[in-house]
Amino acid sequence: MIEGMRMDLRKSIYQNFDELYLYCYYVAGTVGLMSVPVMGISPESQATTESVYNAALALGIANQLTNTLRDVGEDARRGRIYLPQDELAQAGLSDSDIYAGKVTDKWRSFMKNQIKRARMFFDEAEKGVTELSEASRWPVWASLLLYRQILDEIEANDYNNFTRRAYVSKAKKLLALPIAYTKSLIRPSRTSSYSTRAQKTDSLTSKV
Repeated sequence: MIEGMRMDLRKSIYQNFDELYLYCYYVAGTVGLMSVPVMGISPESQATTESVYNAALALGIANQLTNTLRDVGEDARRGRIYLPQDELAQAGLSDSDIYAGKVTDKWRSFMKNQIKRARMFFDEAEKGVTELSEASRWPVWASLLLYRQILDEIEANDYNNFTRRAYVSKAKKLLALPIAYTKSLIRPSRTSSYSTRAQKTDSLTSKV
């Protein structure tokens, strides 16, 4: 986590997703990893400990990627761009487009791909929530569902994350809580298939 703060002091752009992933790992992935011993793993869980930690890491990465996509305009005004430079170039975009803050078809296409990747990490994180202790599942589900909705709001804003801040309304937050509670009632499977899916998660989280 401290290393992530140091990166913010010496680095303002990221050449590719590997570099951005490393930053996300330091500032948020580590939080997910540290949370597992606090939340606890259900005694009923048949998943491997490693797979639960991988899911927690994926949630931290997903949350931080969501932060960067929500705050593009704010970060640009501070001289920071938390987006892969090579992917911007592939989309026909550059730093000057970010600073100009104009929503174009190229920007929409670029953002769709960035949001898709963030959702992939949320999907991987979901697979581990059920394996947590009963008391921890509801707050973790609530956090996951609410944060993922920020991506929906970016889309609803027509990908204008330059001048409009995507946020989840109070009404939507209240609606998400019973959904999270219902999901939290699902107990770990006695023959958990999640441990067999860990290899896929590893492909997303083994960049560190």
